[in-house]
Amino acid sequence: MPERLGPARAVPLFDKIALIGLGLIGSSIAHVARRQNLAREVAGFDSDGDVRRRARELRLGAIAESTQDAVAGADLVVLCVPVGAMGDAARDVAPHLKAGAILCDVGSVKNGVVSAVAPHVPEGVHFIPAHPVAGTEYSGPEAGFATLFLQRWCILTPPDGADENAVAKLTTFWETAGSHVEIMNAAHHDLVLAITSHVPHLIAYNIVGTAADLEEVTQSEVIKFSAGGFRDFTRVAASDPTMWRDVFLHNKDAVLEMLGRFNEDLSALQRMIRWGDGDGLFELFSRTRAIRRGIIAEGQETAAPDFGRHIGEENGPGERN
Repeated sequence: MPERLGPARAVPLFDKIALIGLGLIGSSIAHVARRQNLAREVAGFDSDGDVRRRARELRLGAIAESTQDAVAGADLVVLCVPVGAMGDAARDVAPHLKAGAILCDVGSVKNGVVSAVAPHVPEGVHFIPAHPVAGTEYSGPEAGFATLFLQRWCILTPPDGADENAVAKLTTFWETAGSHVEIMNAAHHDLVLAITSHVPHLIAYNIVGTAADLEEVTQSEVIKFSAGGFRDFTRVAASDPTMWRDVFLHNKDAVLEMLGRFNEDLSALQRMIRWGDGDGLFELFSRTRAIRRGIIAEGQETAAPDFGRHIGEENGPGERN
């Protein structure tokens, strides 16, 4: 699996890109856009003044004091805000988008984002929803790094009749950032992500919450004797609470459908344990082990101990190239 970004572009893909929201994803886009020469100018805005200050200190780009200044003249505008804030962000940028600009997002829910954003998109602006399936448990502008998207998938969900040139240009953007690009419809995206991302996060939040309740009973033994499995659940459960609150509220139908299936399978597992069905348990665990190996074979994870994390990496992930 390649561990480095490809060569930077000789000619920028865009004259100007504007990032609305400067957390993990927004700041990572800023880093990779500069590294790969994806734009002559990178501008940004965040509604939090402290985030804007920190982004300037990190030299993430031309950090504006208003949405209007950030998006003025931009060829590509990326909404990097929580799913629940997408509608408001789209409404704020809409009057200032130039004709022919591409507007996209990075939300992990697509149907809800389309419903919230599409009504605000002006005529002549190309709205191409996107979801880079990449992230860490860290947040804020300091968390970003240029290789966040390397060898990860970015899913585009262009609406019917979307401009083919705009889709192709956005595809090139994400590929140059290191991603593999897949195109699918929004409803299918939400169903797939419900089981591969959203429900696992929900389970992690629930398990860690249960452990927090037990912590009072066991007098700190849950934390003291945390095994690898629980530690990895806490890593997932440390993800940004605002973002994940919005994900579950805006993809509730698909999440509830997958959660219902999960509960049925959990009940079957409970019966195997109760009745001593060792063969059934072994068969299940063998199938799930094969899934893990398939993920590694696809380059979406490493077989290294502790998932490739290095001892002492306490300040967030570093750049891998």
